[in-house]
Amino acid sequence: MNRRAPDVLALADDAWLLRYGDGDGEIDDALNARVHADAARLRAAAPAWLRDLVPAYASLAVFFDTAAIDAVPARDWLLACLDADEAADARVATAREIEIPVVYGGEHGPDLDSAAAELGLTPQTLAERHAAGRYTVAMIGFAPGFPYLSGLDPALALPRLATPRTQVAAGSVAIGGAQTGIYPRASPGGWRILGRTPLTLFDPQRDPPTALLPGDRVRFVAIDAAQFARLSQLAPA
Repeated sequence: MNRRAPDVLALADDAWLLRYGDGDGEIDDALNARVHADAARLRAAAPAWLRDLVPAYASLAVFFDTAAIDAVPARDWLLACLDADEAADARVATAREIEIPVVYGGEHGPDLDSAAAELGLTPQTLAERHAAGRYTVAMIGFAPGFPYLSGLDPALALPRLATPRTQVAAGSVAIGGAQTGIYPRASPGGWRILGRTPLTLFDPQRDPPTALLPGDRVRFVAIDAAQFARLSQLAPA
């Protein structure tokens, strides 16, 4: 893993931004793993003034309480904490392993057939290869609880729809470019929808409200329509 120190940039009066790599926007799994390792290290050592950590693909936003600490001492603490010996990485919490049931195709995966044809695959093969992937929640964004998942087979990358849908069903599992993701709630969207999960990914009454967190490992498990219907009845409204 690249151990070059991240750049530290002022994000707001109460926040620093740690930026990793060259800042060119390229998806890099090694850099993203470094972001999550550093986030876990900071979270484990968190002083009372540390308000929030928001990891992204190649950056980590650190919010602090300005009533308790000034910006420069907060930055100095961050750098000192991240400069600790690498053995500290082995002491952070292990990432969770989460299975997401998905019914592929049909009314729940309206783009599966066209996406498969575009890739030169059968719909079943595309579904199987998508489910065979091992994914990491690289970041949460776009909408509350929306997981951007790294680890998609590069051969399955697909362009977004030329015209986004005005309504995408909650739980839709989709590919957008070189990423896969899950729509947590009904919303507009332009990703290619392969299937749908009956799980509730975002519930503001839950603690935490998001079912998936940055750094989680995700595996999709194919189910049929009958299983989807049964699990949907068990999921909270």
